[in-house]
Amino acid sequence: MATFTTDQLRNIALLAHQGAGKTSLADALFFKSGVVDRLGSVNDQTSSSDFEPEEQSKGASIQTAILPCPWNGHKVNVLDTPGYADFKGDMLSALQVADVGVIVISAVSGVEVGASQAWQQCNNRDLPRMIVVNKLDRENTDYRQTLDIITTAWGRECVAVNAPNGLESDFTDTIDLVSPDAESTDAADLRERLIEAVAEADDDLAEKYLETLTLSQEDLTAGLKAGIGSGNLVPIVAAAATSEVGIEGFLNAVCSYLPSPEDQTSAKKPEVAANASANFIFKTSADPFVGKISFFRVYGEPMKGDQQVWNDARGETERVGQIYEPKAKEQVSVSEIITGDIGIIPKLTVTQTGDTLSQKDNPSALPRIEFPEPVFGLAVTPRTQADLDKMAEALNRIAEEDPSLIIHRDPETSQTVIRGLGDVHVETAVARIERKFSVGLDTALPKIAYRETISAVAKSEYRHKKQSGGHGQYGHVVVELAPRARGEGFAFTSKVVGGNVPKEYIPAVEKGVRNAMDGGVLAGFPVVDVGVTLLDGSSHSVDSSGMAFEIAGSFALRNGVSNARPVLLEPVMKVTITTPDNTQGEVMSDLNSRRAQIVGMTPLGDGTTEIEATIPLASMQRYAADLRSITQAQAVFSATLSEYAVVPHMEAGKVIDQYKGTDEEE
Repeated sequence: MATFTTDQLRNIALLAHQGAGKTSLADALFFKSGVVDRLGSVNDQTSSSDFEPEEQSKGASIQTAILPCPWNGHKVNVLDTPGYADFKGDMLSALQVADVGVIVISAVSGVEVGASQAWQQCNNRDLPRMIVVNKLDRENTDYRQTLDIITTAWGRECVAVNAPNGLESDFTDTIDLVSPDAESTDAADLRERLIEAVAEADDDLAEKYLETLTLSQEDLTAGLKAGIGSGNLVPIVAAAATSEVGIEGFLNAVCSYLPSPEDQTSAKKPEVAANASANFIFKTSADPFVGKISFFRVYGEPMKGDQQVWNDARGETERVGQIYEPKAKEQVSVSEIITGDIGIIPKLTVTQTGDTLSQKDNPSALPRIEFPEPVFGLAVTPRTQADLDKMAEALNRIAEEDPSLIIHRDPETSQTVIRGLGDVHVETAVARIERKFSVGLDTALPKIAYRETISAVAKSEYRHKKQSGGHGQYGHVVVELAPRARGEGFAFTSKVVGGNVPKEYIPAVEKGVRNAMDGGVLAGFPVVDVGVTLLDGSSHSVDSSGMAFEIAGSFALRNGVSNARPVLLEPVMKVTITTPDNTQGEVMSDLNSRRAQIVGMTPLGDGTTEIEATIPLASMQRYAADLRSITQAQAVFSATLSEYAVVPHMEAGKVIDQYKGTDEEE
């Protein structure tokens, strides 16, 4: 196997909206660089990148694949990330370790929402970018028109460095616009635009250009490389991945102009002390046979096998045995992974995605990955007793593999819920659990964690009196209930005077009141935001006890809630939706059908609009799938809990009937 140095490495993350041909491009790169002897195909389920059964059945990437492509004395690590919004977590993990974000645009569709979001993610990280205009072998495509669309959306710093050699319908190769030979072709004007862009990105080159109206080949090449590294220039190349056209031009541009790990000048590049080790875990895979597999990038000294390393985040030492280089679905045993390169460590014990492995006497901790909040959930239950025994471990392992999945036990509904970035994300996770760990799970939409409260002040009196031979039971309380502001919770005070309720029994009254608040009078949901004041009561010298006053407090609370105009509360989500302008009307109409309140609308200037709204959770449990349907998967959204609000009367009646019916069946 060839050996490389850090300056010969290129770590690029392929980013795109779903369907732009990103994985087909990765397959073409893998084949053209000679790693495999057959071009993989997504449609034929032979892709080197989409090798998981779930990817093959869906025809779409669901995880990042690493394809090392040797080319002209360089090693290009291609990180093929999912374009599907539900699997954004893997895309963010890849961006954490990539040196360049390569955004793939379909010449048929132009700049889509997923591409715009990828552009913004690169902007947020101060990450150099490159653009590939793909599918130029399709009918009615126009490279120059696509260039205009790109520059309109993202600015004049986006400039072509090659072009199709003629009409797109006869696209067989590319013209290198950096070469002086391009001056004698139909793309001479594009070469002139490239020279102007390079001059505009550098003050010294601008002076030279103004003097001579051109740049030397040496200045053009050096200025282009510097401009890309600083983010002042974004190169654009032409390709038709499934026809294997433009692949060599792409690889040549990557090796000639994109920064290596050594060149990377990003302000957000992790800093590692000299002679220190820092191996960042950016991805974890749960293999049913090998066990846990951890993918890492080396930021410090080269990583060697057969050693002890320190995980500062966990405060524990890990044993590293053999290390490997990733090669699509395979792993190749190596003796070391050089600085800037990507490797694999199997069977780590405590290490998770986002951790850094270093040396205990010189520890490092690189910035962790920030994953988006989940927007969709499913409650899961084991199908059999055998599944129950294995469910917890399987859920933990799938969460290790995909940190954008959140698995928790909801204490209010007593359900185990898997939450993710969309319905496809969660359903795919459930399918992978069954395939990888042989655990069958049934799914259902989670129960809504409604709550109950009161809307008026009410007094309540309850006398608990029971005689059954010997000592009886006696506890008598008078309480007042008052609504509190939303989110203030429960408060208990005592205004008893004269010892009518002995001091030693007042805590028992409070305990009874608190216990009764676990189940309200409308549909059995917890009661919240109520202030209870113990006003008076009476006791018996023999029959009174803490238990008697606890029972009295419990019934006083329930009776009081019934008389204090109880209302049902529902969780309301704050939602931010980014949608193309041409589907904005459909999105707004759908929101109005969900009892949504529109908070604001902001045109983003790239053909999309951001809509902010509040929506009851009960109206949006399937929103991820519905939004994808009405916008042809072009819109995305995020949601966080905003508040609990009163359920309208008509809706409240439906909920009460539903849950009271459920209680009776149970």
